[in-house]
Amino acid sequence: MLIIGIAGGTGSGKTTVVNKIVEALPENSVAIIPQDSYYNDQSNLPLEVRKRTNFDHPNAFDWKLFEQQIAQLKRGKAIEQPTYSYITCTRLSETVHVEPKDVIIIEGIMALYDKDLRDQMDLKVFVDAGADERLLRVIVRDMEERGHPLDMLIDKYRNILKPMHDEFIEPTKQYADIIIPNGGNNAQAVRMMQQYIKGML
Repeated sequence: MLIIGIAGGTGSGKTTVVNKIVEALPENSVAIIPQDSYYNDQSNLPLEVRKRTNFDHPNAFDWKLFEQQIAQLKRGKAIEQPTYSYITCTRLSETVHVEPKDVIIIEGIMALYDKDLRDQMDLKVFVDAGADERLLRVIVRDMEERGHPLDMLIDKYRNILKPMHDEFIEPTKQYADIIIPNGGNNAQAVRMMQQYIKGML
């Protein structure tokens, strides 16, 4: 089993890189574990409090459960991955059954933040992109897919995304074995990753 952590800022192209890795590997050989599934359960808090959650801060995540479930997969045991609702800002009762696979990809903005989680990884990747490019991707995505107004997105970038990226995400680049500039658009780097993983398997 190969456990790969793929981190990078919002809009850096992590999902594109993950998808291209999956495409290059045999069908049903990869399990993708999104970090977004491991936000803290906040069902004990009032909705008004939950809606003020900073989803780009390390304290928003249930690191203990995250580490435990990756360790469980590493031991060859299936997990019940939690699911999270951004509407209610808390964990749902439904879970996703995940079986151990040849390749486990942990994907998220802070996939390389926690040492105990990093220590379980065989390969650590940071997907990099310039701040302007990430901002444009976030604006296009959130306006088209989520219907968010431009002024709200600019305000969110200035007050949350950029400061949290600079403080908590960018520094995790130092832990990466591989840095992929320009995200999923870097075809050569993605090809090298694909070949490396195939070789390891």
